[in-house]
Amino acid sequence: MRSKPVAALLVDLDVARTHSRPHVSDDNPFSEAQFRTLKYRPDFPDRFGSIEDARAHCQAFFAWYNTVHRHSGSGLMPPDAVHYGHAAAITALRVLALDAAFTAHPARFKGVVPQPPGVPTAVWINPQKKDTAPPTITTNCSLNSSTHVSHSH
Repeated sequence: MRSKPVAALLVDLDVARTHSRPHVSDDNPFSEAQFRTLKYRPDFPDRFGSIEDARAHCQAFFAWYNTVHRHSGSGLMPPDAVHYGHAAAITALRVLALDAAFTAHPARFKGVVPQPPGVPTAVWINPQKKDTAPPTITTNCSLNSSTHVSHSH
């Protein structure tokens, strides 16, 4: 790797580089969002004093991120609430609180009963296409090349 630039090595290996990565399984928007949150927290240092300092900082950060931080993509719930099945109960409590607020002050809501944000039922990095039919595989099941059997899966 040190004898030539990585770009030249990729050319020698016939590897095409791209900076556009739609539908690539290792382009994880969840990890990228978490990393951005980590970097922009007020307590994120310019430098860590040691690897132990970095680990201690990240352990505290991940505990907060998973149990306290509200995520817009999960109905403003922390990941552990969704993961451990508490989202429905939290949503029910939010409905009660919003109903009480509306009853007490309907003018604040312009006469429209507020609803809590929805919680997704599934999350995908690369969702399956709904209109895609399963592939049909044709195999030759005989030594006689004129006989073909078609199997649909």
